[in-house]
Amino acid sequence: MTLHHKVIYSHFSLYTCCVGVPIFTRVPFTRGVKNETGRGVTANMLGLGPSDSGFESRRPDYNMKLVTHEGSFHLDDLFAVATITLLYPDIEIVRTRDASKFGDADFVVDVGDICDPATNRFDHHQHGGAGVRENGVPYASFGLVWKKYGKMVSGEERIADLVDKKMVQPIDAADNGFNMYRETKPGLSPYLLDNAFKALTPTWRDPETVDDTFANLLPLAQEILRREIKKAQYFFEDTEIVKEAYRVAEDKRIIVLEHPMAWKSVISRKREPVYVIHPNQMTGEWIVACVRKSPQSHENRKLLPKAWAGKRGKELEQATGVQGAEACHNKRFIATAWTREAAIKLAQLALQA
Repeated sequence: MTLHHKVIYSHFSLYTCCVGVPIFTRVPFTRGVKNETGRGVTANMLGLGPSDSGFESRRPDYNMKLVTHEGSFHLDDLFAVATITLLYPDIEIVRTRDASKFGDADFVVDVGDICDPATNRFDHHQHGGAGVRENGVPYASFGLVWKKYGKMVSGEERIADLVDKKMVQPIDAADNGFNMYRETKPGLSPYLLDNAFKALTPTWRDPETVDDTFANLLPLAQEILRREIKKAQYFFEDTEIVKEAYRVAEDKRIIVLEHPMAWKSVISRKREPVYVIHPNQMTGEWIVACVRKSPQSHENRKLLPKAWAGKRGKELEQATGVQGAEACHNKRFIATAWTREAAIKLAQLALQA
């Protein structure tokens, strides 16, 4: 096997510990040559059935090909490729800038100077770019791919839209040079996903290549994307559960949820709620959380009593008179107890304070 025909596979051991679940995937790609030696990620490995991928409609002897550029990469092209490989798990990935390899490709991503979704050409580096959203965020390759395939990979338009707002647009904006945050501490910047991925990219001192890193990070990018899709689905499911919990609550100042879930966007829009109670699935405690004045506000409607601030265990039990009271944050926006009943009692006392 010559250097130019060497197939580079991803290693999954590091990324198993990163996301907490095994990612038993190997993603073959080649540098500008067709790979005939093996298959890529399978639908079963990614939790996708045949009908999810749509791949079963193609001839079994047809090998799909995706071309993206070789060398350094950013989040937009990595997640654009991840999106496509979730839909077509057996696709061959070729990393090259050789334009002669573009013609027979089913997808050309972040290279080629052409944006034509009808023929699956998704570049944004050409003069004039590839369009701008209504909110002013320009499209990068991730957004271009997501615009066409987001609903297909997510299953629902509203899920695709939520992932687009939370993940796709910020990645596109950053790739196009937009600053997505305001520096509040001179000399300090947020540590972002892009920083973490760059930390895994080799320097001139390392034996690995950037192409190796792309292959290694692709399974992790797939898993992140799958989880964002799943959590967007959970968000809409949680919303209905929270609405029902509010509807049936006898005292709408205290809303009790039987599971930890996304409640802020619903409850903060209601006039009456002051505290929300829900279990902590990791510790077994019950949480008493203050409700903010609005979804956009950082100001709570009513903080917990000053006398509780910073107290823990027996000290908090004595201050509240509630057996099972465990802790109250020093900033008084959250408290915990070991039983549902104790948490409700804390909330009732806080209302009276």
